Amino acid sequence: MSAVKCSTKQTDFGIPLVYVERQINVNNPAFFNLSVVGGWEYVAGGSRGLLVYRSGPNQFNAYDRHSTYDIDNSCRVVVDSTNIAAEDPCSGSRWSIIDGSVLNGPAVLPLKPYATRFDGTFLYITN
Repeated sequence: MSAVKCSTKQTDFGIPLVYVERQINVNNPAFFNLSVVGGWEYVAGGSRGLLVYRSGPNQFNAYDRHSTYDIDNSCRVVVDSTNIAAEDPCSGSRWSIIDGSVLNGPAVLPLKPYATRFDGTFLYITN
């Protein structure tokens, strides 16, 4: 019988798993950009921070800012000047902030998503 090895570094999308449970009042002036469809904000949490995008009146998408390319690098994605794509400044990889999909490589994995729930005032982000 062979021994099973377990790693203490659990990953998802190659990104370290961290507990995420955020509550955001979208009416708070600190999150002003989330008050309109198409708005986005950086929020604390996740492995390298969170990117939150409002995709509809009651729909939000939340992604980890940890680049899915060369995950051991300390790069985090940033929203570019188009406001619809996030870019890894180290590799040049780009992702859609609308759905997290890869727009340009070398990355092949999408941004790591988190579950969201909106009650009309508060946005809940969890994993």
